[in-house]
Amino acid sequence: MVATQFKRKLYKRGSSFETTIPMPMLFALDKSKKHNVVFTYDPQVNRWIVQFEEVKK
Repeated sequence: MVATQFKRKLYKRGSSFETTIPMPMLFALDKSKKHNVVFTYDPQVNRWIVQFEEVKK
């Protein structure tokens, strides 16, 4: 099985660097609600983990 891979362009904006979240990664989110994107680095496997959490009111 081939893993799905997304590449996003990293761009400079002011004094920081930014990127966007590709729509295929958002397919399971309820877009009528607000979410935070959580990037977590796991040094044991040298990988970033991307998670989405619903913003509670």
